[in-house]
Amino acid sequence: MPKAPRSAAKPAASADAEPDVSAAAKPATARAAKPAAAPKAPPTKPARSEPKAPTRPKAKPAAGRAMKPAAVPKAKPAPAVTGAAFGDDWWKRGVVYQVYPRSFADSNDDGVGDLPGLIAKLDYLNDGTEKSLGIDAIWLSPIHPSPGFDVGYDVADYDAIDPLFGTLDDFDRLVAEAHRRGIRIMLDLVMNHTSSAHRWFEESRRDRSGPYGDWYLWRDGVPDRFGRVGKPNNWTSFFGGSAWTWDEVRGQFYMHTFLPEQPDVNWRNPAVREAMLTMVRGWLERGVDGFRLDVFNAFFKDEQLLSNPRRFRGRRPYDRQVHLYDKDRPELAGFLEEFRALVDSFPERMTVGELFSGDPALAPKLSAPRHLVFDFELIRTHWDAESFADASEKHEERFGAGAWPTIVLSNHDQSRQASRLAPDADAETSDEVARAAGVLALTMRGTPFLYYGEEIGARDVPVPWSEIIDPPAKRGGRLVRRLVPWWNRDQARSPMPWGGGGPNGGFSTARPWLRMAPDVDTRNVAAEDADPGSVLATYRKLLWLRRRHPALQVGSYRRLRGTSHDVYAFERATPGESIIVAVNFGAKETPLRVRTGRRWTVLFDTHERATTDLVGDDHLTLEPHEAIILVAG
Repeated sequence: MPKAPRSAAKPAASADAEPDVSAAAKPATARAAKPAAAPKAPPTKPARSEPKAPTRPKAKPAAGRAMKPAAVPKAKPAPAVTGAAFGDDWWKRGVVYQVYPRSFADSNDDGVGDLPGLIAKLDYLNDGTEKSLGIDAIWLSPIHPSPGFDVGYDVADYDAIDPLFGTLDDFDRLVAEAHRRGIRIMLDLVMNHTSSAHRWFEESRRDRSGPYGDWYLWRDGVPDRFGRVGKPNNWTSFFGGSAWTWDEVRGQFYMHTFLPEQPDVNWRNPAVREAMLTMVRGWLERGVDGFRLDVFNAFFKDEQLLSNPRRFRGRRPYDRQVHLYDKDRPELAGFLEEFRALVDSFPERMTVGELFSGDPALAPKLSAPRHLVFDFELIRTHWDAESFADASEKHEERFGAGAWPTIVLSNHDQSRQASRLAPDADAETSDEVARAAGVLALTMRGTPFLYYGEEIGARDVPVPWSEIIDPPAKRGGRLVRRLVPWWNRDQARSPMPWGGGGPNGGFSTARPWLRMAPDVDTRNVAAEDADPGSVLATYRKLLWLRRRHPALQVGSYRRLRGTSHDVYAFERATPGESIIVAVNFGAKETPLRVRTGRRWTVLFDTHERATTDLVGDDHLTLEPHEAIILVAG
């Protein structure tokens, strides 16, 4: 296992009435050479009473001066994107494929995916022919050095590549090889917080008056009537417990929206903004085509750190507050203008923001051309025609014609779509639903974001308690987990099964960092590549079909009513093309009538029916879970 970046001593967590994940947090497995039960958590200091105000010791600043921020990595000339299907409007017309690097492709058989492994699979993603998947961009989940307490979302060095995944030279080669195939590369930017092992935090905690003293949200406690030091306010961590942790070295509390090992930075400090924007410029100069902004609406907190109002519903402590002062602050607009101006100064770049636990209505308000915001309405929708239609209508009402939405049915934090939409289905039904869901994901109005493995109909993989890595899923033991439920995100992060006869589904000869799906011998890329009726074959056809039809890329949206209650149908149209998409969500046959008076031709369907023309009120019978695409003309 390569050494993690030098880390700060772990801050002692304070005792809380509510369960805190700090005792359960642990770094993710790095290189698993033997059967990988989840790694043991590092020893932590036991919770203790906080110091009384009159006797709280002052931290003595450490000797030596603070280190300067690391220089941005020297950029090599960024190779141009060649052979891409789309130009400057790729952010709108193209399809983004999310890769979870640990789980995608392992080149050196250590049980963990890496950048050379991804490079070796680029032709699978897009080699310019319809034998490949046909995606337009790759979004990489974090690849920076990290202790792994939140599996990479605790960054210790923004300017480097974690040795777990490779080197900067490997990254440069990835960009060059992807661009040569017309594929753009997007990085995951985690800028709300850093790792507690980041040198900024190390310097900030040891010297209040030093250059980094105000780079994080540090506050004195508030004495109560008994002389005990209480927390600065009532904010709670999304992962459980208080959002404030006492640090012995500095003698103050610091704020963390997530784990104590993920301290939030102070975005009101101009030096922090300058350092972050300098880092962003460095990656743009290195050839990065876009960024996904992690929890970007949480960057700014109330300047006075006022306590949040309470509310009397929600099982988790975080849900029992109105998050008025710890996110969604008005200062975000000014930063976004500055950040987006920097990104826009480089041609053909884009960003997409993750709206953290916020009102979906904020998504269009924070969107702009080339700068998208995830709206997770669809990711919470069950497999039901009316539910999908209603979610889509809300989606369209919020964004209207002036803003551009995203289409997201799954990601690294949520259940895989086949498991979520068909939870108790057998393999055949699961694949039917997976194919139909693929049609929806690639034909609704908005930029599709596909999570790796969905193209083979992958399902969630149950992970035994002893192997859980996801920190909040492990919090407080089994009893607390029953009282404060948290879905284990490990289940949606299992390694990609490539097949081909090798062990572990062809992912690695070593024991993978997470367990493989139980059906890897039959559900894998090699097996589905040879099957023209597979989920993979469906996705390939759909992705290349979408490239050929502008109406599916940028066309208007109109729901078609008057169909069966099990059918969701809509029209996508441009001035030169009209396309109808219809999906039977039911388990029985149902008729589809098209009352337009126009001639329609079956362009694609998931059940491989012979091409048929419909005229006026003619109808088709849709099979269970069948999805069909019709084109006028």
